[in-house]
Amino acid sequence: MSLVFFPPIPCRGVAKYLWNNFLGGHSNSRPLGNAVLDGIDFDIEGGTSKYWDVLAKALKGYRKSIILSAAPQCPYPDAWLGTTINTGVFNYVWVQFYNNPPCQYSGNAANLLRYWKSIPANKIFLGLPASPAAAGSGYIPPDKLILEVLPNIKRSPKYGGVMLWSKYYDKGYSSAIKPHVLALDQA
Repeated sequence: MSLVFFPPIPCRGVAKYLWNNFLGGHSNSRPLGNAVLDGIDFDIEGGTSKYWDVLAKALKGYRKSIILSAAPQCPYPDAWLGTTINTGVFNYVWVQFYNNPPCQYSGNAANLLRYWKSIPANKIFLGLPASPAAAGSGYIPPDKLILEVLPNIKRSPKYGGVMLWSKYYDKGYSSAIKPHVLALDQA
C-alpha cells in the first residue's frame, strides 16, 4: 500500500514554482519563454482533495490579480474541489452540469437551479454538453436553455456565462445560444 503525502509546505513550493515559471515571477527555466500567464485553472478529477486550498491561497498571495478558476462537478460540494472552492479565492468556477443526474437538466430546470444556488463562488459558468453526443446525460436543447434555464440563472449575481463541452461537438449550439448568454447587466 502506498500513501501520497502532499503537505502544505510543498504546496507553497509548487505555488512558488508556478509563479516563477508561468506567472509573474522570474526563472531561468521558464518553459514558455517570456510568456506570462494570467492564471491557473484547477481541473481536479481524482487523487486527493487535500491541500488544493493551500495551493490556491498561496498563488493568490503572490498577486491578488492572478486569475484562479476551477472546474468542479455538480453536485456541490465537489469531492475533489469543494473545500478549495470554499476558500473564496476563485474568480471563476466552470461547473459541469452534465453527467451528474442529481443536478443536471432532466426535462425541467428545478434540480439544476437548486444546485446553482448552493455553489459559493463569485462567478459561475453553466457547463453544458454542446450536443447529445458530447456527454452521457444532461444535454439541454437550445430552446429549453433559452426559455427555462437562462432567464433564471441570469438574475443571479454569480452568473458568468455558459461553458460548452466541447468545440468538437458544437455544430451550431453556441451560435443558437450566443445572443441569449450575456448577463442582464451586459445586455
